[in-house]
Amino acid sequence: MSELPSLTEFESFQTLLKNLRQQSSELNSPDAWPADQLREMSAAEVLGWLIPDEFGGSGISNADLTAGYEQLAAACLASTFVLTQRNAAIQRIVQSENESLKKDLLPDLVTDELFATVGISHLTTSRQHLSQPAVAAERVDAGYFLSGEIPWVTGADKADIIVCGGTLENNTQILVALETITQGVEIAPAVPLMALNSSRTATVKLNHVFVSLEFLLHGPVENVMKQTGGGAGSYTTSALAVGHAANAIRLICEEADRRPELNEILQPFAAEHAAISADLSQAAGDSSDASPPNLSAEALRQRSNSLALRASQACLAASKGAGFVASHPASRLVAEAMFFLVWSCPQPVVLGNLRELACAGFHDV
Repeated sequence: MSELPSLTEFESFQTLLKNLRQQSSELNSPDAWPADQLREMSAAEVLGWLIPDEFGGSGISNADLTAGYEQLAAACLASTFVLTQRNAAIQRIVQSENESLKKDLLPDLVTDELFATVGISHLTTSRQHLSQPAVAAERVDAGYFLSGEIPWVTGADKADIIVCGGTLENNTQILVALETITQGVEIAPAVPLMALNSSRTATVKLNHVFVSLEFLLHGPVENVMKQTGGGAGSYTTSALAVGHAANAIRLICEEADRRPELNEILQPFAAEHAAISADLSQAAGDSSDASPPNLSAEALRQRSNSLALRASQACLAASKGAGFVASHPASRLVAEAMFFLVWSCPQPVVLGNLRELACAGFHDV
């Protein structure tokens, strides 16, 4: 396993990891939501990681953020995934030129008192095949009217703010900070998922919703997501997959303590994890645009996906029949690993993972 960076050596962070690991099984229950976990993240000052210090946050580096995500995901993938969606919203707010809105929102987002999330998948990977935009935006004097449907909004029924996008008639796009109490916002029941149901992911319908200019974050501009970064296939998604794999490898290690014959399985997994984690750390900390192909976001995502899938299944096999019981950690890890095949996954990554599953060899992306 890779060494923790200085950021994660704080005692409060280590206590957080311990508590998240102990509480992770509680998030499997129906209608669960990681409120306690977010509260503990707030106490450990994790919720301010992306917020500049002028607004009360810590504004940590990309390398520390990626390493932190790895460690959190290894403790509890569900609550860490919710955190990434919260941080994706914060990232767009921080990058906005709307200084007034930043002053209003960011200080409250340092703690768990205000929950923000994103509704942007329809601008990156979801519903791109449709002839009409999933969310249409209409410009009026004082702002915009938004109409349509936002798919895949994590924590939709818990959110105070949804950072969401819309497409205008001329195909330019905007991002806004949408208050969920706004008239015309309709939040559907959470979608039953294969795993991570505690993320309370749901569709949000926008029935001619008016958003004033004071809530405009970005745009109108073509391909607004390219202006704000962190889109499909970013290092964040890989960090969570690597962290998930670390959790599976930890459980294999516990089995190997009782059954030494498993060491021949454990060692290759541990070595592969260390290599991917090191490469991910290097890539996340590299500010240049000249990263080698093996350190591209897509290449690292494919490798991370592969490791998460194989390590979780090996964990199940090592756990024998007990691992097939729904309450066993190995059972949960296998189901959660499937998530990485569909979450913010660019087509080259999907194709590479499919080729591996079809035993067609690895594909360089």
